[in-house]
Amino acid sequence: MVDDSTKMAPNQVEASKNYWAANIRMIAISLVIWALVSFGFGILLRPMLSGIPIGGTDLGFWFAQQGSILVFLALIFFYAWRMNKVDQQFGVEEE
Repeated sequence: MVDDSTKMAPNQVEASKNYWAANIRMIAISLVIWALVSFGFGILLRPMLSGIPIGGTDLGFWFAQQGSILVFLALIFFYAWRMNKVDQQFGVEEE
């Protein structure tokens, strides 16, 4: 396996590290939000959310059945939108 960082200029190596740091940070934030919504609101905090009605059912049940899926889809679109901006910032956007 060839290490491509030896062929890059020092500023390119730093830019590459910053790009991947931004990417990993976005992934980590998205995973934390998704875990909080799906596992936290749908399972752990469901008893506390049971008194809040939404759509004919309680909020905890809604998060377990639909809310976590909708938040997951929103996170996908947010990640794609935000990473397009990060790609433009670091000059690696697609044409």
